[in-house]
Amino acid sequence: MSDRFPAILVSREGEKGQKVEQVTLGLDDLMDGDVVVAVDHSTVNYKDGLAVTGKAPVVRRWPMIPGIDFAGTVESSDNPDFKPGDKVVLNGWGVGETHYGGFAGKARVKGDWLIHLPDGLSGAEAMAIGTAGYTAMLCVLALERQDVTPDKGPVVVTGAAGGVGSVAVSILSKLGYEVVASTGRPEEAEYLKGLGASEIIPRDELSGDPRPLSKERFAGGVDAVGSKTLANVLSMTKYGGAVAACGLAGGMDLPTSVAPFILRGVSLIGVDSVMAPKARRIEAYARLVRDLDHAKIAAMTTMIGLDGVQAAAADILAGKIRGRVVVNIG
Repeated sequence: MSDRFPAILVSREGEKGQKVEQVTLGLDDLMDGDVVVAVDHSTVNYKDGLAVTGKAPVVRRWPMIPGIDFAGTVESSDNPDFKPGDKVVLNGWGVGETHYGGFAGKARVKGDWLIHLPDGLSGAEAMAIGTAGYTAMLCVLALERQDVTPDKGPVVVTGAAGGVGSVAVSILSKLGYEVVASTGRPEEAEYLKGLGASEIIPRDELSGDPRPLSKERFAGGVDAVGSKTLANVLSMTKYGGAVAACGLAGGMDLPTSVAPFILRGVSLIGVDSVMAPKARRIEAYARLVRDLDHAKIAAMTTMIGLDGVQAAAADILAGKIRGRVVVNIG
């Protein structure tokens, strides 16, 4: 078995610049870890777009192999939880930021970062879900813990045509929720309806200057945008409702007031996928197998090779990507 493999490598160039190239590496080039995985698929997330283009300081160690998640087969292991031949998935843990990531034919990582690929999912499907879809499921679980149930009223999903949004719309609709999909791309209306959205609203409805409180409209929400959009969603959330926040595509600020929280008892739930404990990851993937329509996974997925990563990274930041982009490493 050859220890040579292709990889996307991001390196410093000058004081602030960076270069991106496809290279051939060997096992000796990889970073420390107790499990070596032959990677078959990865995916391009928003954070990967930032890392590859250098638009934000995502990469914190140079050089770096980007790719914040991957699926593959264990080649060798010094970790008692994994043995050669095991199918595994990784999401987060700083991979692609401080530790070599998934845009490569092999990865050496800590076994504590891995979970077994659930029965009923292929590696390609796991990456069609990816960190975006796994985050969407964490958001749904967060709403359920706050008793936001389908009978309480409509649930809004912002950035609905993106990776997190697409999976959130699909999951929520399958669970029986009335889903309101907010998007800045009206041409994606039929796509979103196909995923299960019952109503499509333009991004502009939620991106203006927010009021402290607006008319009660949503029982809850999944927000991947932040800033004024999140503030508007909070102001429109019904009494006792909850909003799961997991993204910042619109900005890191939150120009709101305490009014939704103290006058309507609204809950704002922060959802982190990078450092989530293993038990919650396993729960999320088990629910994804059960609650995400596999046909809808295929409908929201585009497959590329390593040579397409740079273009996809630029496109995802430009808002040109519909759904999920899977990278076929093999």
